Amino acid sequence: MEKTRDKKYWLMKSEPSDYSIDDLKRAKCEPWDGVRNYQARNFMRDEMRVGDGVLFYHSSTDPPGIAGIAKVCSKPYPDKTAFDKSDKHFDPKSKKDDPTWYLVDVCFVKKFKNFISLNELKADPRFEGMMVTKKGSRLSIQPVSKKHFDGI
Repeated sequence: MEKTRDKKYWLMKSEPSDYSIDDLKRAKCEPWDGVRNYQARNFMRDEMRVGDGVLFYHSSTDPPGIAGIAKVCSKPYPDKTAFDKSDKHFDPKSKKDDPTWYLVDVCFVKKFKNFISLNELKADPRFEGMMVTKKGSRLSIQPVSKKHFDGI
């Protein structure tokens, strides 16, 4: 029997020119593929569970910030883009019988009426200690405390 655990919360970054909160709203649910950072992969593979909350963050835009909320809606499974030679995320070292890269499906919950910029997060003492507000924090998937998630 699988041990139950408290719901966890995450911040997941996407460049809006590649995939935005509006794209997720249209799709309703989408595989979060193409992650090629081991720490981010480990969060998805080892720690994410169905129902976990997600802050959808637009990165590499001006300004960067949180655009809405999503949720994890699948168990982790191998990222098939790693096996597709025509995909920009192809990884010849990843094997179908021993995959290196994993993903979860992410489902749309809501788009914020007011985008929350990174500068706003940094200026608000309620979000002190939030990983995304720390200098040099570039990880595409980050844990978020319940306090910070609820504060958003």
